[in-house]
Amino acid sequence: MSTTGETNFSIRDVALAAFLPTALFSIGEGAVIPIIPVLAHDLGSGLALAGFIGGMIMVGEMIGDIPSGWIVSRFGERTSMIASAMLCIVGLVVCLLAPGDLMLTIGVFLIGLATSVFALARHAFMTGYVPLRYRARALSTLGGVFRGGWFIGPFISAGVIALFGNAHAVFWVHIVMCVAATVVLLIVPDPTATVVAGGAAVPTKAASTPDAGRAEAKERTEGLFRTIWTNRAVLARMGTCGALIAALRSSRTVILPLFAVAIGMSAANTALIIGIAGAVDFALFYTSGQIMDRFGRLWSALPSMLGLSITHIALAFVVDQTWFTVVAVAMAVANGVGSGILMTLGADLAPRADPAPFLGAWRFTGDAGQAGAPLLVSGVTAVFSLGAASIGMGVLGLVGVVMLIRFVPRYVPKRRAAASA
Repeated sequence: MSTTGETNFSIRDVALAAFLPTALFSIGEGAVIPIIPVLAHDLGSGLALAGFIGGMIMVGEMIGDIPSGWIVSRFGERTSMIASAMLCIVGLVVCLLAPGDLMLTIGVFLIGLATSVFALARHAFMTGYVPLRYRARALSTLGGVFRGGWFIGPFISAGVIALFGNAHAVFWVHIVMCVAATVVLLIVPDPTATVVAGGAAVPTKAASTPDAGRAEAKERTEGLFRTIWTNRAVLARMGTCGALIAALRSSRTVILPLFAVAIGMSAANTALIIGIAGAVDFALFYTSGQIMDRFGRLWSALPSMLGLSITHIALAFVVDQTWFTVVAVAMAVANGVGSGILMTLGADLAPRADPAPFLGAWRFTGDAGQAGAPLLVSGVTAVFSLGAASIGMGVLGLVGVVMLIRFVPRYVPKRRAAASA
């Protein structure tokens, strides 16, 4: 339940503090992610090793999920985000100076660690303070902000590469964006305080002040693996669904640049086409939220998963830049239809009084799929071929389609999604 302030809630109450730092961080992330496999290849890596290095950002996110729930509950959302931005800058500098594969791998891993805590901090805030009837739209908007960054970032990458003639220069884009996000977080009032003061929905069991709430959360926070064990039934079912969704999404971010390398595309053209696909993805974020709030979560998750599966299979047959563009845009449509679905499902399943520990466990299961997919792509590519890896991910996605049909109506029925509407 929530306070009576629910009816007065507006996304504008949290837009600047909640969305602007996320947008800046995501622009930087969007600038570097499509280029990492290309850079690894330029340093002498084969396709399999380049895919492995590109996937280390997802491995870092998964490992970062282990302490992230405790960190956010203990130190608060804003402090956690500032510290994450600083750690990300360290990782970016390591990547910038990397003379070979090992340093690049370490730097990418550190970026993933930082990204995990940064993302959980915003997710935990939106879960605890946004009323249920607006939840999917608010979280799909947050997902749309991430996608907006991933849309803008590759275009900046393409321009930077064209200007400086060096793909390593894109790391400076993310450094600048991390600094800008930190400045915003320092000068804009903490939304935890401003939303409470404004009478927006607050968990009924939460303490009356942000500091007291965080102290109470710290006392209740359990270790990640204990939380996973406590919630093992739902995580074994819904968590696996989330892991498969995340796996297809993360596979897309690695396998598209690898196919671009395989068919001989330049780094600038790769970034440009992925940026165009990101624009399509970004354009659909609010549509996804409307679908989830009006018709239920399954109507967003299912078309997204099915579309990602089919386009992964189709990617195996791409031989030129034209068809690469077509498949990349189709993948973006499928991904955009599911914008915010993982955050929304996690928020639906989390306890409102203190969501951060459960969300840390939820993100860990999802990020396990997100981290495992690029490693699987790398392994299958090394043993068989890149086309076989793409088809294999598509088949795995079809398994996820069946699981979504089976479990989403059971754990997040339509009537719960439409509650208080």
